[in-house]
Amino acid sequence: MNPIQQHKDETKARVEAQGKNERLKAASKKFNEESIRSGYSYNFTWMGRPIIQYPQDIVIMQELIWSIQPDLIIETGIAHGGSLIFYASIMELVGRGKVVGVDIDIREHNRQEIERHPMFKRITMIQGSSTDTTVLESVKKEAKGFGTIMVCLDSNHSHDHVLRELELYAKFVSVGSYLVVFDTIVEYLPQDCLPGGRRPWGIGDNPMTAVEKFLETNKDFVIDETIDNKILIGVAPRGYLKKVK
Repeated sequence: MNPIQQHKDETKARVEAQGKNERLKAASKKFNEESIRSGYSYNFTWMGRPIIQYPQDIVIMQELIWSIQPDLIIETGIAHGGSLIFYASIMELVGRGKVVGVDIDIREHNRQEIERHPMFKRITMIQGSSTDTTVLESVKKEAKGFGTIMVCLDSNHSHDHVLRELELYAKFVSVGSYLVVFDTIVEYLPQDCLPGGRRPWGIGDNPMTAVEKFLETNKDFVIDETIDNKILIGVAPRGYLKKVK
């Protein structure tokens, strides 16, 4: 057998086995809970900017970007800008594409650091609510002419807000690409796991519940469970939605 294909086949078999390994899944669940309680995701940077993501999700996003090679990535929620820088850096390696980031409040110190970063040449930032009509029109203008588009939702995590984002931004995603919804893990966590105490979202009101509601009527997307089985640890279980038609 071709060794490259052999490696792919072995990886596929391992991932399938992990999805059925209850002891491993239980250990992963425990790590997710304890690490989120400790603020683990706040420990990492990408090319100098805080990224506030789990390494496993970062690696998977790299795999998706390299595989899909999108012309455009739209991200709602900017924070320190680490994810924007990360996406832009992978696109730089791909050799094309840009990133559009949307945030209701781009803090000036973060804006300055993002704008002086070498990867800013591939980044456009839009300030305002991701569900605001004016903001959406700006995103449409930025997306005009781009073929392969990926969307990442990581702003306000309440059910209503994420559901509205899903309804508005799913239209941008090209067939074969992904709509990634971060922090679906909130549905599986005790409230005291969330850093900083109680948030406006929690069990029954979070990105996961929004995804489930969205998929009830939208059959263009399916949950890529292969990704969940591969990484086990991360903040977006059942949140990697692949557009299939």
